Amino acid sequence: MAEFRFALRQTVPVLCGYLFLGLAFGLLLQQAGYAWPWALLISGIVYAGSMQFVLVGMLGGGFASLLSVALTTLSVNSRHLFYGLSFLDTFKQMGRAEPYMIFSLTDETYSLLCGVEIPKTLKANRVRLWMSALDHGYWIIGSVAGAALGSVLPFDLTGIDFAMTALFVVIFLDQWRAAKSHLPAGIGLVFALIWLVILGPDRFLLPALVCTVLALTACRGKLEPSAMAAGAEPSAETDAAGQEEVR
Repeated sequence: MAEFRFALRQTVPVLCGYLFLGLAFGLLLQQAGYAWPWALLISGIVYAGSMQFVLVGMLGGGFASLLSVALTTLSVNSRHLFYGLSFLDTFKQMGRAEPYMIFSLTDETYSLLCGVEIPKTLKANRVRLWMSALDHGYWIIGSVAGAALGSVLPFDLTGIDFAMTALFVVIFLDQWRAAKSHLPAGIGLVFALIWLVILGPDRFLLPALVCTVLALTACRGKLEPSAMAAGAEPSAETDAAGQEEVR
């Protein structure tokens, strides 16, 4: 239970964001004519955040084919391809939990896993698994609650989507204060601003991520001693114990 309690404390910011955003998704889904069991199913097996909001429009207006759904999903969630690169080795060490860790790696969970400092007295892999599972649970609870409440109570959804923006700002500021080097964050900010001006808010993310990854790769030798030390790399002793526990 020590790992669970630690993971619960770390995920409280995501709890606040996911309950509100999940609530918004559930309300929109209910307004499109789908009751709470659909919210439970979609949030349980899709769990794609912004793509779920796009999916509501597809369900309501219809879509041409599964191919169009697949291509839309790839476009909306392509950033996850970059997120997963930094956790390939870590997830491989988690045995049977690896597929779920890959599935549950959302933007917010990624941010928490990158910034968390797990005490050596705890099993690191079990903490990571609990953090991912708790975040997933928060989203499911919010979605189901929104769909259930939307059928009996009127809601004004104006401004509710700002909760996730506020969550990212808080996580970014916390990691900025804890980081030994601000160069990776600075590189990301510069490319994000450049592509935001060029392409606008709907299309800037993917090229900004590509340029950021290329720049960080080019500067890898300079960044690794500081940035990688502040990341999510666990100690060998802690990971070995955590791996056995998860298995």
